[in-house]
Amino acid sequence: MSQKLLLFYLFSISMVSYGQIGGKYTYEFLTLVTSPRQAALGGKTITIYDEDVNEALFNPATINEEMNNHLAVNYGNYYKEVTYGTASYAYTYDQHLQTFQAGINYINYGKFEGYDESGLPTSEFTGNEIALSLGYAYNIPYTDIHLGANAKLIESTLESYNSFGAAVDLGMVYIDEKNDVNWALTLMNFGTQFTTYDGTREKLPFEIIAGVSQELEHVPIRWHFTLENLQQWNLAFSNPVRSETSIDGSITEENISFFNNALRHMILGVELFPKKAFNLRLGYNFRRSTELQIQDQRNFSGLSLGFGLKLNKLKFNYSYSKYTLAGNTSLFGLTVNFSE
Repeated sequence: MSQKLLLFYLFSISMVSYGQIGGKYTYEFLTLVTSPRQAALGGKTITIYDEDVNEALFNPATINEEMNNHLAVNYGNYYKEVTYGTASYAYTYDQHLQTFQAGINYINYGKFEGYDESGLPTSEFTGNEIALSLGYAYNIPYTDIHLGANAKLIESTLESYNSFGAAVDLGMVYIDEKNDVNWALTLMNFGTQFTTYDGTREKLPFEIIAGVSQELEHVPIRWHFTLENLQQWNLAFSNPVRSETSIDGSITEENISFFNNALRHMILGVELFPKKAFNLRLGYNFRRSTELQIQDQRNFSGLSLGFGLKLNKLKFNYSYSKYTLAGNTSLFGLTVNFSE
């Protein structure tokens, strides 16, 4: 693998991931949150069960008839020239087969200056990755349990190197209508590479996510609580900036407590007026906050906010997420209901 590809690959991984999880897998773009509603709630919310067709990309068990003939398109500028987005469409064939959903997820890394092993400039190059998915959900008869699956084909081009793979997402959601509580579990990105970049087979970013949400009885608020990366308990790493140096020159690394590591699995989100034409959303991602905060300086990393506005057949969604002082992200989304 040439030096220019190696530098590009390391850069791309660092852009789409953060923390100890990042950099260990291929097709890391699959872990990006590309729905403005999801991003505003802190990310990876898997308990939304309504007409939002974007939710099918995060938990296929939420595919339902309310999504019928809905098309959602989302777009975001991550950092500099890196752009990414999704499209999702659902269609109800009949009452027996229920609803199918098709989606697309892509990222474009922009242009890079190429150099050979001697540091001499070559031609510019780029990279992009894309995943096509097809999802279906099934309601177990006489129960409030819904099961679903997404099958994904993945193609990645990094400079002159290509890789092709496939993955499956499995989801479950339990709808407690009496208490207006949703419980959900997903197994994301279980798959493999069919062809590799240079002969080395790499793992996909498999992840287990659990969540619960509830709409309050007398207040127009729905709260969401998500536990991410349950397949790996230890998410913490010692930040060298927070290490201590004694008078004799010995270095003591940062000590990560049990509680601090547990917090890094948690995401909180709140949606105001969830069933109205106008929604306000607020989220907090503990891992993002802990890993991207600057020592002795408050920069509000981990916070996210957004809104949704429905006008007849159209619904516009927007989110703003705090990462670092150097850069933050905005996501824009438009959903069209062709049935109205």
